[in-house]
Amino acid sequence: MRAVGYVPRWLILPAVAGLLFLLVPLTALIARVEWGTLVGDVTSDAALSALGLSLSTGAIATLVCAVVGIPLALVIARSPARTAALLRALVTVPLVLPPMVGGVALLYLFGRNGWFGALGLPFTTPAVVLAQVFVALPFLVLAVEGALRSTGVEFERTAASLGASRATILRRVTLPLAAPGIVAGVVLCFARAIGEFGATALFAGNRPGVTQTMPLAIYTAFNGAGVSQGTAVALSLLLLVTAVAVLLLVRGWRPGVGR
Repeated sequence: MRAVGYVPRWLILPAVAGLLFLLVPLTALIARVEWGTLVGDVTSDAALSALGLSLSTGAIATLVCAVVGIPLALVIARSPARTAALLRALVTVPLVLPPMVGGVALLYLFGRNGWFGALGLPFTTPAVVLAQVFVALPFLVLAVEGALRSTGVEFERTAASLGASRATILRRVTLPLAAPGIVAGVVLCFARAIGEFGATALFAGNRPGVTQTMPLAIYTAFNGAGVSQGTAVALSLLLLVTAVAVLLLVRGWRPGVGR
């Protein structure tokens, strides 16, 4: 029989209050959706442009994060405890910083007077990708690193004792065992990338068709410019549905779900 614990009954009331605090605003958002014009709002030129830019840049950012993030997660997971703790703390920094700080940092790095100012990246589509990578990379690294640590090194040692090379062990043992965590990290990374706002607004700007992603289109609409507020609400609903789908996908890949 699965243990249910012994939570004091008086904790139920604040727990319900906390749950309502999260759900009621989302319910209010759904209530404002103009269902009769929803399809038209989502398929308007401005909405499709913002949606397409968000999905394309988010996919590229996720690919970049996977290329550099999975090796970083592997290094952290297989490092000595103190080194791993230091690296993990450094990776976590973007999670606790306001996104605007990330935008300022990217401007000082790639801006006109920055270290790599000659590249001319600010306020371009590649700037959107860089901002998304900066804020989304920690989600992938921490998810994959946790999965790698949970698998341990026993199977890797066994494979090494049988003569397998390091590359073979990585390809045939390490990565397959961590596959659920890798998938979860990639999905969370993509969701965070397409929802990025602060660093993108400061570093990439808000140019329709060039740097205006869905969050920026929503912000612009509620400030009286660009797409209509009906489209803004429709895009907000689309982001909400995406977030729910991400959570369901991550849960489906998590080991031991349903036990």
